[in-house]
Amino acid sequence: MKVAIVGATGAVGVEFLQVLERRNFPVTELVLLASKRSAGTTMEFKGKKYTVTELTKDSFTGCQLALFSAGASISRAFREACVNAGCLMVDNSSAFRMEDGVPLVVPEINPAEAKKALQKNGGKGVIANPNCTTIIALMALAPLHREAGIKRLVAATYQAASGAGHAAMEELKDSTRAWLDGKEYTPKVLPHPYAFNLFPHNSAMGDNGYCEEETKLLKESKKILGDDSLKITGTCVRVPVLRTHAEALNVEFKKPLTVERAYEILNKAPGVTVLEDRAKNRWAMPIDVAGKDNVHVGRIRKDLSQDNTLELWVVGDQLLKGAALNAVQCAEVAFK
Repeated sequence: MKVAIVGATGAVGVEFLQVLERRNFPVTELVLLASKRSAGTTMEFKGKKYTVTELTKDSFTGCQLALFSAGASISRAFREACVNAGCLMVDNSSAFRMEDGVPLVVPEINPAEAKKALQKNGGKGVIANPNCTTIIALMALAPLHREAGIKRLVAATYQAASGAGHAAMEELKDSTRAWLDGKEYTPKVLPHPYAFNLFPHNSAMGDNGYCEEETKLLKESKKILGDDSLKITGTCVRVPVLRTHAEALNVEFKKPLTVERAYEILNKAPGVTVLEDRAKNRWAMPIDVAGKDNVHVGRIRKDLSQDNTLELWVVGDQLLKGAALNAVQCAEVAFK
């Protein structure tokens, strides 16, 4: 299969290459695409060097699959060229997630939707990769939803620098060094000082007081689970962690669900690992989960203030299951 990667030099683009190689995806020809500024960069895949070329409307000729992670404006600008070339577009941006007819897919949850993107109607050759926060939450929530039906979700998320891209990860490193050395540092990527600090998510703020990231969690969860009756609210926070998101989820169910049954379900759920040691007050942390495919969950307990409600702690690698891994899995399902 001839595969194109758009945004190849970015944080998710680098992960695309590693995931494709690790999962032995059937790549027979590889096209690495980025901006004119990044053209000429060399990257390695399966021991072979590839030169990054500038993205143009003709870049998708002969390709069967294009993995996009270059931002919503690029995805919108090159969608037609990609699809008209007969290429399946798996897009990691927010450009098409809520568009009617475009499948929004987490393969462990709604794999049948991925097939629709290869049909002549429906998705018209596009699969949307959900927001990282949404994916990580739903990996734990979807199996429980099938069992007891979610009525209401209250989420607090603790999101890593990787969600804002490679430059934000570098800013976290540089600002931390500067702080430890007692030097002044002016943020260039994020709006506030990042070292030893946290702040509400830096996405655009809506008139209702919710930022874009919080709104994505609400809307995307309903679409993926196919349930518009869900009541969802969240507070998303940027924390000084490099690449792994954590989420504290308070979940009210329509039917009773015991803590024991929740653990039983999640221990069997694909793509989920239960990690905890209650005796040592030890739960999944970003340092445990960074570089791991599975979303990790633990600290499941009853909400003592409300009936039919459980508390969960969920941690997932934003660059893997939250982005590159999920996109490659979408392609695997679509072409299977």
